[in-house]
Amino acid sequence: MDKQTEIEAAVFRRLIQHFQSHPNLQNMDLMILADFCRNCLSKWYLVAAEERGVEIDYGKARELVYGMPYEEWKDKHQTDATAEQMEAYQTRQQAKKQ
Repeated sequence: MDKQTEIEAAVFRRLIQHFQSHPNLQNMDLMILADFCRNCLSKWYLVAAEERGVEIDYGKARELVYGMPYEEWKDKHQTDATAEQMEAYQTRQQAKKQ
């Protein structure tokens, strides 16, 4: 593995660690502010694995990102989106279409 790939892998692991240590950061907030969330990372992981001939399912990819099974994380940490969050999300989605 070349140095750039090593660095990128270390940064990715740090990002995952950061998300796992901040479960209070809701996916909806991430989607509003950054236009991606833990589920997006899970999907990107899945696609990257498949492109390299590695079989993994979405549930396992989510578990790698969340640090536990998704349903467990959701039960422990996910809150219902507020009306304000939903409005902000819809506004962001509309802005992307323009």
